[in-house]
Amino acid sequence: MSEQVWPARVTVVPYVLLACITAVTILIKREQPRSLTVDLVLCALIALWTLGMFTLRPARRTETRSMAIFVAGFVLLLAVLVVRDPWFGFLTPAGYFFTFILLSWPGELIGIGAVAVIAGWAQSYDIPKTDALGLLGCAAVIGVNVAGMCLAAWLGRRGEVLSQQRQDAVDALTVTNRRLEATLAENADLHEQLLTQAREAGVIDERQRMAREIHDTLAQGLTGIVTQLQAAEHADDWRRHVSSAVGLARESLTEARRSVHALRPQPLQSATLGEAIADVVRRWSARHGIDVQLTTTGTPRVMTPEAESTLLRATQEALVNVAKYAQATRVGVTLSYMEKEVALDVRDDGVGFDPARSTTSEAGGFGLVAMRQRVEALNGTLSVESEPGLGTAISATVPISGASA
Repeated sequence: MSEQVWPARVTVVPYVLLACITAVTILIKREQPRSLTVDLVLCALIALWTLGMFTLRPARRTETRSMAIFVAGFVLLLAVLVVRDPWFGFLTPAGYFFTFILLSWPGELIGIGAVAVIAGWAQSYDIPKTDALGLLGCAAVIGVNVAGMCLAAWLGRRGEVLSQQRQDAVDALTVTNRRLEATLAENADLHEQLLTQAREAGVIDERQRMAREIHDTLAQGLTGIVTQLQAAEHADDWRRHVSSAVGLARESLTEARRSVHALRPQPLQSATLGEAIADVVRRWSARHGIDVQLTTTGTPRVMTPEAESTLLRATQEALVNVAKYAQATRVGVTLSYMEKEVALDVRDDGVGFDPARSTTSEAGGFGLVAMRQRVEALNGTLSVESEPGLGTAISATVPISGASA
């Protein structure tokens, strides 16, 4: 406590009570100068003790040891006054005030008990103490005072503890709320960052999807058209090649439109994966005049549309690469249904290449990159095995579930 908030009951009331009781004492003992002198000296001592130990030393009012000494001296002088003259019991409220406010627990309880004994003695002053009944009555008065005031002190202490606990809980809740606000603000920033990253990732994914679709539709179709038109320049039956080029243009246009809307490839709309791959193999073989052997093993399993589209596109890309680079005379395509995955193998007897030295402009270019992205997006694997002069084998494996990575 600072000097400004100390209550008047400990800074003013004790002096007022002492002054009033001193005046009463003078009136009562004016005919007893010797006894009056002793009382006035004791009143002066208790006033000076209070003035020197408490009133004029505000800095020490919060020191437990100093205040304990002050209260002990005050109670001792008060006891002497009450023993001499019972009306000094009216000064005991000042003792209660000092004890309640200045002493800490459990010293407060001892001080309250001592002041209560003095108050009880003053109240029982007129009770004869020459027999057992009188002593019992005096003890009862003192006991009531001690019990009542100690109970009041305990209740006050209990209230302070509960109040402090409530304040601690409020402080803890305030700190928690501040931390929660900071966490919410941080989470909001992280959420905004995640949204930004998600948008950027979505843009990148869509760009990659469109790049793969453009390659799988327009690029492959245009490559086939160019091949057919070049063949028509040197063939007597040029109409067949031109007709094939027109058919490829129409198919590529249809697939491009479907790719824009992220729809399944046309061959898978009305056929199973095995039937769609067989149709692709048949038309490719007829177009390029290369013998293709298609083999299906295992029991066909239900797959997700993404997995079926991935294996179909892998078949188309592998065959396009054979036509562009392999110079092969035979091609083998195997579709294998296993317990937990489906594998597609495309092998040719062409010129082959060195996978370790290939670049994006050869051995399939972006096609192999797009094929690998599609397969790995489904938690699958893609492997390419080739050696110069020994042909090429491409194997794509995807899980039956087709779960996206």
